Amino acid sequence: MANTESAGAEAAGAEAFAVPRYPVAPGCRLNVRSGPGTGYGLVKVLPEGVRVPINCQKPGTRVVGPYGTSNLWDNIGNGQWVADAYVNTGSDGYVAVRCS
Repeated sequence: MANTESAGAEAAGAEAFAVPRYPVAPGCRLNVRSGPGTGYGLVKVLPEGVRVPINCQKPGTRVVGPYGTSNLWDNIGNGQWVADAYVNTGSDGYVAVRCS
């Protein structure tokens, strides 16, 4: 029984630190860049309908997208950045910590 309780506590702890996922604008395939700007290399292209985690955010190249004009870029993984103007965060500002 102790193993089950321990496993449950670990799962609850993991959920407490889960990074929220936000939807990419409908009908958009989103470029993922190696840094916070359009001048960085293309890492991959996300398909339509995905939700992305935002680990942290940082200013970069100004981009016009479905959710306005913004210089905010979202870190979605190691060396993976997307323009916040294409992500429905419900805010024009930071929704995650600033990247260092």
